[in-house]
This record gives sequence, C-alpha cells and structure tokens, in this order.
Amino acid sequence: MSSVHRPQVHKLASLTGHRDCVYALAGTPGHPEFYSAGADGMVAAWSANEPERDGELVAKVENSVYALLHLPEHNLLVLGHNFQGIQAIDLAEKKLAYATSLPPAAIFDIVHSAARQRLYVALGDGTLAVLRTSDFKVETLLKLSDKSLRCLALHEERGELAVGGSDWLVRVLDVDSLQLKHGIEGATNSVFTLAYAPDGRTLFSAGRDAHLRTWDVAAGYQAATSIVAHMFTINHLAFSPDGQYFATCSMDKSIKLWDTATFSLLRVLDRARHAGHGTSVNKLFWPGKQNRLVSCSDDRSLAVWELS
Repeated sequence: MSSVHRPQVHKLASLTGHRDCVYALAGTPGHPEFYSAGADGMVAAWSANEPERDGELVAKVENSVYALLHLPEHNLLVLGHNFQGIQAIDLAEKKLAYATSLPPAAIFDIVHSAARQRLYVALGDGTLAVLRTSDFKVETLLKLSDKSLRCLALHEERGELAVGGSDWLVRVLDVDSLQLKHGIEGATNSVFTLAYAPDGRTLFSAGRDAHLRTWDVAAGYQAATSIVAHMFTINHLAFSPDGQYFATCSMDKSIKLWDTATFSLLRVLDRARHAGHGTSVNKLFWPGKQNRLVSCSDDRSLAVWELS
C-alpha cells in the first residue's frame, strides 16, 4: 500500500480590512494577485507573494458580493453584485467597464467558458443567466428551479455545465443548448459547491448535508463515493493547481486538506491546531504558488496557508 504524503501546513498571514463577513475569493493560478469580497460591498486585491502587504481597494458596491471571477485575458474582475446584476471592473484603470442588470436576486456563482466566450451565472431565484464576454450582454435567462441555484462547474472538453441548487439536485446541462443531459440525485440538502477533478473524470459535490460526494463522469455521473467530511455545512471545495490535493471548508470553522487519489484526510486546519478561523469558513482559493492556500470567513478575515 502506498503511503500518502502528509504535508505540514502553517499559517503565513491573516489578512484584515473587511468590515463584515467575507464570502468570495477569486484569482487565476499562476497570477499572484487574488481578490476578496463580502457583506461590506468592498472588493479588495491582495498578493500571494507578499501576504504581509495590505489589501488594495478595487471597488465598493452597495450590496453584498457572494461571487467573484477573475478574467486575466481581459484584465477584468467580474462581481456578482447581489440584486444589482453583474459588474466588471477594469483592473488596470480601477473603474467600471461593464454593468449588466439581471433579475433582482442574490448571485451565488459565476463561471467562464474561454472556448465559448460566455459567462454562466447562478441566481438566487433559480435562474441561470448566460452573458457574452465580448460585451457582457445577456444572451439567455433560463429558469431551472423554484429554489436558489448555488454553484456551477464547467467541463469545457465535454461541453457540460453542472448546476447545484437548494432543491438538492445537480443538473448537468449541455453548455451550448442548455438542454438537461443528466439529473443527479443523492444530496439530502442544498448543494453549495461543485468541482470537476483536474483530470475531468470525476465531479465532486458537497453542501448542507456535510457529505462529500463524487460522481463518475464517463459512466453518466453514477455515484462513486460518499463520505461525511465535516460536522456542518460544506461551503466550498477547491483543487490544488497540480490536482494532488483538494481542500474543503465548512460552517464548522475548519478547513480540511485531502489527498485527491485516495480521499485520505491529510490535515485539519482549525483554531485550536493552526490558529484558524473563529467562525464559518466560506471560500478557498489556491493562488499561483502550488503550496499556498487562501481562505475567507465570517470572522471578516482571510488567511494565507503554506504547505510544506
């Protein structure tokens, strides 16, 4: 049996400046900058290379922000401004480049298809919005559910978009026609996070029932594994850039680091052991440096972790 490498993890920095819960993180692996936003409407930029440096204010909006997306090829930061729609900030000029009205609802997730030059947006009223990245115009508004759409994951090669919601379902749509290809049942509560494994063969899902589930993509999304991964709601999961690890974060105030190949639990990052967050951990992001992980929390702070 091959032994699993258990990396050491230590906290490099605690990033403060937000005045309320921090809900969103974004960036692009390979780029040291990353971005945060939350209930205070402030959008800040930070550097993974210099975590001790103060954040820089990029934008201030009137409502909370749950979703952020970095588009490095356009040098834009896209924010889901709750009840106001999508706004794109020109990062060079630090000014608003585009503003697109959407149905007045919370915006929970945004993904980008580079191949199709489209943005897909999950809304709290059950609508999936599709926007063109050329001009940020709305192309389609598709009502999928009576409940919130909470999370999205894109499989570019297969042309599939997975949509998780508060109706406990995961819908896999054809990304072009938006026709339903697969309906995935199994969650016993809201689905808050979805991610395709870096090799594209597995879809991971998690949410309010604290279970981490995987689905075999090639086998028509048949159920593969299910483990109780946290004590309370799993808010987010994210893969390291090389795919070797993935991390989950939870309302139980902890972050857990897992081995992708074996599902072995490698580390628990919490307040007692690692001076972790004091309240719900909401989002995770792996910046360009393979061995760094960023988290954000209801405690108004971000943390930068280093794996060694």
